[in-house]
Amino acid sequence: MYIRFVNYLDSLNHYRKSKISNRNFLIILAVIVGVLAGLAAAVLKSLTHHIEEFLQSDWQWKYKYYLYLLFPLIGIMLTVMYVKYFIRKSKFETGLTPLLYAISKKSSRVEPHNIYSQIITAAITVGFGGSTGLEAPIVTSGSAIGSNLGRFLGLSYREITMLVACGAAAGIAGAFNSPIAGIVFAIEILLPEFTIPVFIPLLLSAATAAVVARLFYTQQLFFLVTEGWQMNALVYYVLLAGLIGLFSIYFTKANYVVKGLFYKIKHPYTKVIVGGLLLGALVFLFPTLYGEGYITIKSLLRGDYLAVINNSIFSEYNNIPALVILFTVVTVFMKSVATLATLGAGGNGGTFAPSLIMGGLIGFIFAYVVNLSGIAHLNVSNFIVAGMAASLSSIMHAPLTGIFLIAEITGGYILMVPLMITSAISYAINRSSQKHSIYTKALADKGELLSYEDKDTTVLNQMKLRYLVEKDYVKLNLNDKLSERMSDILQSKRNICAVVDETDDFKGLIYVEELFKEMMNNPHKNELTAHHLVQPAPNTINENEDLKLVLEKMEQDNVWLLPVLDEVNRYKGFVSKTAIFNKYRALLMRQNDYMS
Repeated sequence: MYIRFVNYLDSLNHYRKSKISNRNFLIILAVIVGVLAGLAAAVLKSLTHHIEEFLQSDWQWKYKYYLYLLFPLIGIMLTVMYVKYFIRKSKFETGLTPLLYAISKKSSRVEPHNIYSQIITAAITVGFGGSTGLEAPIVTSGSAIGSNLGRFLGLSYREITMLVACGAAAGIAGAFNSPIAGIVFAIEILLPEFTIPVFIPLLLSAATAAVVARLFYTQQLFFLVTEGWQMNALVYYVLLAGLIGLFSIYFTKANYVVKGLFYKIKHPYTKVIVGGLLLGALVFLFPTLYGEGYITIKSLLRGDYLAVINNSIFSEYNNIPALVILFTVVTVFMKSVATLATLGAGGNGGTFAPSLIMGGLIGFIFAYVVNLSGIAHLNVSNFIVAGMAASLSSIMHAPLTGIFLIAEITGGYILMVPLMITSAISYAINRSSQKHSIYTKALADKGELLSYEDKDTTVLNQMKLRYLVEKDYVKLNLNDKLSERMSDILQSKRNICAVVDETDDFKGLIYVEELFKEMMNNPHKNELTAHHLVQPAPNTINENEDLKLVLEKMEQDNVWLLPVLDEVNRYKGFVSKTAIFNKYRALLMRQNDYMS
């Protein structure tokens, strides 16, 4: 039955190729991905908000407020249990790093369960108070839709990657009702190489998702009331950008520290308890940390400058400006801790929304302090918006995404110049200290990141060593008599042989030229075994090794080919520069023909 289905699908693909060009077919698929990703975004937002509404308003119990300390713990526990019992055969990962790895090293293969598991776990985590955002899960869900649709139709790596990017763009467009930001995000973060033909599928996918999501949510995320920006405020935007740039460096480093601390906790439920209780305590002291935190930013944009402190146990001190400022500053730093604790403990979400919240609060504090000091009178709302753009730009290393996303979700296109200034400066400050973003550093350290600047590395990362191993070399046992194996050696037309022992453990090489000399001149040639002529290899290659490192080894040892071994030193074959360069050339030709 399966074979018949595959054959039918194959014949359908042949028919499609004869009637529709790749370019037009990808456009059709991009629209389909946009519809599905838009629905996924609507489901995630609706499910999360229903959980929040039930816990905060619908469910009535006189002691329920004592459970607010435990709600985040319950949400993370449910997430971990769902992953353990419902995703057994596949690995479940959060954030955008696994998606980048899939593009770089897994031929853009995103596990199918991510289509729904990201939605379920993110809704539970954030709905119960996890201090993360919904954007990374919906990007992964949308990308999984694109990846699996492309694989189902038997598309090439480049075409599947295109649909992965369409899914990501559609996810952002659907989550924020911001199609332009979705397109820019996909280009900045996911696509290793941008060409004009990919713009049309991205555009249609993002626009379709925004339309579909808008059928369910018509409200704008933030409302900005402003008359524009003033020339005399530009210096303050620059100062704000510098402040957020420095904070983004702190957040990036804190990310690695907190991840390291939770990594040391081996038992998953211990992580849940530690992270959940810590998060519950923080939410109790700083209510702004509950969930995504957008409600606080909305209140600040409306001019309610006491929103951060009003719902806390310190609300009776809201008439003291210094305490309001101090409380908001502490909230910013606690937001970073709460976000990282949620993710480290096993919750699902991303740093997208937390970046916006932290940047918005810093922008508020900066303008509020300047206004109180009497040095100048700044439009607080403008600086909140600029702070969000700067924070997102610097933490994610995506300045264009920060600019267009904030302009779209606030309607603040009139602030484009301040957004550009703050985003560019904060990004430059972070980039001067952190070459890679929090999403890409782990991959870059392992040499698994697609590079915009290094095209050679980008192409090599798309190649897998196991497909380049040549296995038609003669394999000799140490005890084999060479005279008895001469026929095999002559027929192979190779100038080198591999030598192994009885367990297939690699022992070295025999060069055919030296073997012939020995067979001609040695009077005891009939008694010669491989053990007599074997030589150590100049170097060896592990079958999982990165191809860039393989070429470096070949250059270092001045050789054209090297033996490939598995993890336990068993011989697998040889890899040559010729095979690598031929595959490299083929990939470049595929890229040139891409979407033609």
